[in-house]
Amino acid sequence: MKNAFVTLVTNADYAMGATALARSIRLTGTTAEIVVLYTAAVSASDLGPLEALGCRLVEVAHLPLSDAFNDRHARKKLHGAAPFTKGNKPDFHTPLDNFCKLRLWQLTDYDKVVFVDADALVLKNIDKLFAYPEFSAAPNVYESMADFHRMNSGVFVAKPSLQTFDGMMAALDVPEAFWRRTDQTFLEHFFPDWHGLPVTMNMLQYVWFAMPDLWNWKSIGILHYQYEKPWEKDHPKAQHLKPLIDLWRDFYEGRSPDISALSNPARLP
Repeated sequence: MKNAFVTLVTNADYAMGATALARSIRLTGTTAEIVVLYTAAVSASDLGPLEALGCRLVEVAHLPLSDAFNDRHARKKLHGAAPFTKGNKPDFHTPLDNFCKLRLWQLTDYDKVVFVDADALVLKNIDKLFAYPEFSAAPNVYESMADFHRMNSGVFVAKPSLQTFDGMMAALDVPEAFWRRTDQTFLEHFFPDWHGLPVTMNMLQYVWFAMPDLWNWKSIGILHYQYEKPWEKDHPKAQHLKPLIDLWRDFYEGRSPDISALSNPARLP
C-alpha cells in the first residue's frame, strides 16, 4: 500500500502552517509520504521550507466552476449569507480556495490518503488512519456535543479515484448550489454515510477553553487550529490559547516539544 498525508497551501500564511505541520508529521516516524497541493498564488520561496522537509509538491489549479458558483462562494457573499459567529476567519482566508482540496482524489498513485488542513499539527503517529474506510472524518465538536452530528473536513481519510473526482464535479456545481461551509458542507452531502473518527483525530482548538474536560494531551493525534491561526499576532483568542500557540511555534521553529510534559487545561467546576 502506498499512502500519503496531504495538505493544501493557497497562500504564504498557509505555507507557514504547512511547514509546522510537515515537521510535526516527520517527528511521528511515519513511512507515508507528505504531499503538499499548492496553487499558483504561492511563491517558490514560500514553498522552499516544505521542499527542504522532503514534501512532494503538486501544483493544482482551481476547479473549473461556473461564474455564478464562484460569485455565490466569494468571501464577502458567502460570509454575508452564512456568517461565522463563534470565531474569526483571518483576512487571508479565501473560501473558494477550499474546493481545491478535492483535487486530492486525482492523486491516483496513492492507495489511501489522509488529508490534514495546513492549520493543524500531528502530535503522535496516526498511521492507523490509513486503515479507515473512505470517507472518514471527525465530528465538528468545539463548543458543545450538539455539534456532534456535523463533520469537520480539516481531517479526513480518502481513496483517490478519478471516477470519484468526476462524480464530485458533477454534483458540486449544480444550479443554485450553495455550500455554506464550502468543501465541508459539500463533502458531508457527497458522503452522507461518512464514518466517524474520534474527536482526538481532529481536536479543535476551542475545546481547550470551551470543553476542557474533553482535552487530554495523551490521546490527541491531531490538533486543529480552527478559526484564528497560531501565527496571527494578537488575535482575539490569543490569551486563551497561549499554550497551544506556543506549541505551534515550537514545531514551526524546528524544535521537538515533549507532548507528554504538557499540562491539560483547567477542568470545569
